[in-house]
Amino acid sequence: MMAWSKVAASVVVCFTMMAAASAVEAAEITVLCSNGMKEVLVELIPVFERATGNKVSVNYDTTTNIVDRLNGGAKTDLVVLTSEAIDALMKQGVVVPGSRVDLARSGIALAVRSGAPKPGIASPEALKQALLAAKSIAITSNGVSGVHMLSVMERLGIADAMKPRIIRVDAGPTGALVASGRAEIAVQQFSELMPVPGVEIIGALPGALQRITVFSAGLSRSAAEPAAAKALVQLLAADSAQPVITRKGLEPR
Repeated sequence: MMAWSKVAASVVVCFTMMAAASAVEAAEITVLCSNGMKEVLVELIPVFERATGNKVSVNYDTTTNIVDRLNGGAKTDLVVLTSEAIDALMKQGVVVPGSRVDLARSGIALAVRSGAPKPGIASPEALKQALLAAKSIAITSNGVSGVHMLSVMERLGIADAMKPRIIRVDAGPTGALVASGRAEIAVQQFSELMPVPGVEIIGALPGALQRITVFSAGLSRSAAEPAAAKALVQLLAADSAQPVITRKGLEPR
């Protein structure tokens, strides 16, 4: 894997040349971004700012909450959400038609507290037994992973048995509850579990029970800085950004 210093250097060179060629004045860009892509943007945005002179302000939340805010009239330059959400927002006229750019793919994983026994979840039956053996499980209230996990429990025939053990997390990583001992198992996107200190990922949802989410960028109809926002998307979608995406627990597009 390419060292981050080399990744940063290649991105900076690319965007410095682009900025010099286009002579675009520095801009202030606003972004609404799904939590699943947070760690990628946290690392790449400073590179973009140094290379272009632009400033980027990002608000991170679940895709569902961001969509609600946009439908309620929230203004932004760029949105980074699930591909399904971007497509829906394009149909509604909130996101510019044809502006969707796929950035990364992510699967759903389970984690336990560091040092705790790691139950096997390699098959649907093993996952079923691991969930039934757990005293508590933390899932997002309305994030993609939480909604999907509820459907997985239904498919495994254990939804009723698991109801009293579910702890719903409105905001932030579910892994934080596991790290603090308030939950036994956490379920969330790989990229959201990986940076949480004190937890260990035990594996992905097995086989057909997995749900792969594609995260995409889309230009907002309300964009005040569309050119700068498009330049940011170019960085996020560049080949030189792929090692960062991989290291953060996602797969390049």
